[in-house]
Amino acid sequence: MLGITAGQRRSLRSRAHGLKPVVSISRNGLSGPVLKEIDACLESHELVKIRVYGDDREERERLLGEICERLDAAPVQHIGKLLVVWRPEAGDRKTGHS
Repeated sequence: MLGITAGQRRSLRSRAHGLKPVVSISRNGLSGPVLKEIDACLESHELVKIRVYGDDREERERLLGEICERLDAAPVQHIGKLLVVWRPEAGDRKTGHS
């Protein structure tokens, strides 16, 4: 999982405010195709919102952690049924720049 500073998190939350969710996770959970779609969106946009359909907050937290672990991304925010995830471009991941 990629780590970020509190300042980076604040900046990313601000950038994410106007974004629409680009991927939805249904009751079927985090399937291979859904994970692949999140990965593709991160490659294109770096910062994405994900809508989770389900009322279990702990399950949404688990999904956020799993997404970040499996895709080497950073958790930015979990608010309600929305998750915000960030991953810099591949070149920036090696140097740690955003």
